[in-house]
Amino acid sequence: MHITPLARMKGCAVITAVVVSTLMHSAPLIAVTFVKVLVPWRISRLLCTRIIIGISTSWIHVNNFVFSLFHKTRWEIRGGDHLSPEGWYLVLCNHQSWVDIFALQRNLCGKIPFLKFFLKQELIWVPVMGLVWWAQDFPFMKRYSKEYILKNPHKKGKDLEVTRKACEKFRTTPVSVMNFVEGTRITEAKHLRQKSPFQRLLRPKSAGTAFVLSAMGREMNTIVDVTIAYPQGVPSFWQFICGNVSLIRMHIRTLAIHEGLRGDYFNDRDFRESFQKELNTMWAEKDLLLGQMMEPVWPETEDEMQKVA
Repeated sequence: MHITPLARMKGCAVITAVVVSTLMHSAPLIAVTFVKVLVPWRISRLLCTRIIIGISTSWIHVNNFVFSLFHKTRWEIRGGDHLSPEGWYLVLCNHQSWVDIFALQRNLCGKIPFLKFFLKQELIWVPVMGLVWWAQDFPFMKRYSKEYILKNPHKKGKDLEVTRKACEKFRTTPVSVMNFVEGTRITEAKHLRQKSPFQRLLRPKSAGTAFVLSAMGREMNTIVDVTIAYPQGVPSFWQFICGNVSLIRMHIRTLAIHEGLRGDYFNDRDFRESFQKELNTMWAEKDLLLGQMMEPVWPETEDEMQKVA
């Protein structure tokens, strides 16, 4: 995608506006974060968390306004009519570009609880941001390597238990946990290296999804399956910032988390194979849907989409 001088000027204006918004939101966010750290009362921390999420949500809304002001991107969205900010959701999505994150925030913010990502426990030590992620109640995940477990067999299962305890706060507070199941953005080289059986997707990594479901417990009862398509080519974030993306499509469907998706993925071979099979089936459906979404005209109804196939 060629970026004209005018588009570059728009991109610089957008970046400036986003930086200013980030600075304006950062000051109160960090201030409330320190209050949460210094005042250990449960009611105080709960109130601080709500304020922090409110500030973060405001930041997203301001960014959305800035993008809509400078860009003429057409959004075609299907599904997501029965979502609620009071629900508990596991959000699964294909991953092609950093634009995916903005697309998810734009179209899910306010419809479901604030999106949160499982982070490696080591990231809590990242200056400033580690503290902010902690204040936002992002769940930190502790995983031991196979080599470490072999040397310390008494630690087996402790990593999952640590993460499960970190998620206990979500038993009473609605949450949306985001997971890019492929683990990385798709490229042609990665697709070939994996020998992926899917035309437009990498292989889904089932361990991470199973880990989230196990850590979150039965409070999480719905999967929000999101498919994002860029019919005119996958854009870079800079191309998006400059307004060079004229069309983005998103399909959202909800799936119940049934008992067959809950089990001991790491120690139960039968469950692991069953879980992998179900996730692969979901990904095959997503691959077919993504092909339909890349057509010049996206079919208007689910029945018409089936006819395209």
